[in-house]
Amino acid sequence: MKYCENILDTIGNTPLVKLHRVTASLPCTVLAKVEFFNPGNSIKDRMALKMVEVAEEKGLLKPGGTIIEGTSGNTGMGLALAAVIKGYKCIFTTTDKQSKEKVDILKAVGAEVVVCPTNVLPDDPKSYYSVSRRLSQEIPNSFYVNQYDNLANRDAHYEQTGPEIWEQTGGKITHLVVATGTGGTITGTGKYLKEKNPDIQVWAIDSYGSLLTKFFRTGELDMNEVHPYITEGIGEDFVPQNYDMSVIDHFEQVTDKDGAVMARRIAKEEGIFVGYSAGSAISGLLQLKDRLKPTDVVVVVFHDHGSRYVGKVYNDQWMMERGFLDVKTVRDVVNSRRNLPLVTIAPDEKVSAVIQKMKKFDIEHLPVLQEGKIVGAISEGGLFNKLIDQPDLKESAAGDVMHRPFPIVHMDTPIEKLSVYINKENGAVLTQDDSGDYHIITKYDIIQALGS
Repeated sequence: MKYCENILDTIGNTPLVKLHRVTASLPCTVLAKVEFFNPGNSIKDRMALKMVEVAEEKGLLKPGGTIIEGTSGNTGMGLALAAVIKGYKCIFTTTDKQSKEKVDILKAVGAEVVVCPTNVLPDDPKSYYSVSRRLSQEIPNSFYVNQYDNLANRDAHYEQTGPEIWEQTGGKITHLVVATGTGGTITGTGKYLKEKNPDIQVWAIDSYGSLLTKFFRTGELDMNEVHPYITEGIGEDFVPQNYDMSVIDHFEQVTDKDGAVMARRIAKEEGIFVGYSAGSAISGLLQLKDRLKPTDVVVVVFHDHGSRYVGKVYNDQWMMERGFLDVKTVRDVVNSRRNLPLVTIAPDEKVSAVIQKMKKFDIEHLPVLQEGKIVGAISEGGLFNKLIDQPDLKESAAGDVMHRPFPIVHMDTPIEKLSVYINKENGAVLTQDDSGDYHIITKYDIIQALGS
């Protein structure tokens, strides 16, 4: 029989997958090291297990102990899996920037999660770094992992990830591209590969708002470089000890938008459902295409799985709100929303019911629906004026106060054309999707779409 003794035995030996469409503009071969094949769905499983094993060897982690760490989610998942198998408790601190899915997943495997503010300095008592350190001092028989300065992090990649890539490419790799945060992956993997072939280029992909790029170029820790950014899992506002900058040949910064849009492209065009940092890595590589030639073999690390970002990068509304998704038609607006049914009123319902629905659903416009057909509309502004003049109208039927139906437009109508229909007198339009369901588009929807 062939089987693994436990889930930890499945860590590593992840596949290399050739990319085609998203890298079509590049002259070279591009291979993705798809790390979500690890049991915790990220590359962090490798170093998480290594850090636990080293702590056990050194006597820092004892039976029945508690593992404490600050994490963007993926390291926590790897540590949690190790803890489940080895019998430890886990407490993780993370930032309010991280996706809800990451927090929920950590809780699902038995971890306690403390969410801390993002926009504070690392040494602020409220930062997730500081809180994790404090908890490790307060809780007996606990071990503070500190993935940023724990050199077992980069050792795991020197021992595992580097040799795998060298073997899988038959030693033909010319470039390693990593969207980097703690520095463990790029330093450990890069060090091994450069020992095999010093000519291999190691490129780090960073985010605007991180100080790592300027530190690499100048050696200066410039806190003026640090500002809030949305990309998860890459960049830092300090320099972790896992970095050995001599291993890295170039740092390239990528915008939040470019990383998010590219992650979605990878999923749709390559069929690989990746996380945010994979999008950043490919975007950074495309920015460097002038440095590549046909004989190059580029390996790009895809750190984690897209399931951790379904509420963010893969949510149209989240993308629209941040100006990451170009909205061109009514269909785009409808598709960007959560799938909520249209709120309507029947003509024989009382005006008081209209008021209650507007208040309950926080809406200003209600289509009047009778036997599946739109027969009229009621808007908050017009209803307000009528009620001021005739307060007793609350007991009247909605059909008595409704005005003509909202215009119905085609789903492929350009947003800019809606100004013909939506004006001071008419605050909304309706559209029908392919299944025949109605959707309402208001002035607010258009402002959001055009402003993004």
